[in-house]
This record gives sequence, C-alpha cells and structure tokens, in this order.
Amino acid sequence: MRFILQELVKIKNRAVWSWYGFYHVAKTEGSLWQWIIANIISGSLTFALPITYTQQALILAGGILILAAECLNTAIERVVDDISTKERPAAKQAKDAGSAAVAITAIATGVSWLVIVFDLLLR
Repeated sequence: MRFILQELVKIKNRAVWSWYGFYHVAKTEGSLWQWIIANIISGSLTFALPITYTQQALILAGGILILAAECLNTAIERVVDDISTKERPAAKQAKDAGSAAVAITAIATGVSWLVIVFDLLLR
C-alpha cells in the first residue's frame, strides 16, 4: 500500500511540475497564445464540419502537438540563454531547430486540414 501511495504522490508531483511548465510558457511566450487561439478556431471547425471522428481526432491531436512543440522550443531557448547570452553559432542553431520543430508540426497539421477539406469537396 505504501508503494502505491508513493507512486500516486510522484504522479501528482509530475502533473504539478508539468502545469508549472505550461504556465511559464503561457505567461512568457506570445506565440503559445497564437497557437492556443488557432487551436480554438481549428477545434471548433472540427465540430462544425461534417468530418469523421478519425479526421477530427487527427486535427485535434495535431493542434495539441503544436502546443507541445512550442513548449519544447521554449525549453531549448531557456537552456541556451541560461548557458550564455553571447552569440554563438551552436546556440543559434539550437534555437532555430526548436523553432523548426514548431513550424514542421504546424505544417503537418495544416496538411491534414488540406487533405480533409479536399475530401469534403470531393464528396
């Protein structure tokens, strides 16, 4: 029983730390809010359009993955800036790679939308 309680405390702590991380990104990164607003619009459209549950899940999951990528990008930026504020090629490359991850995730979700809209038009 003690083991189970210890594990539940660990799960609770991880959830709290995750929430703190998300809260920090939301508080400090305007781009996260742009993606949240885009997700609200995109998610609302999935409920308004006559698409399948699978298509809806794909779009909703893509939107959530964009938010995750934005959080990871912020983590990379924080670590790079904490190491040094001097301009360094490797630091720029790390930050650019994090930004690329957000962009690629967004493109993937956009492509999903295009395929779904194309399917709707062909019906």
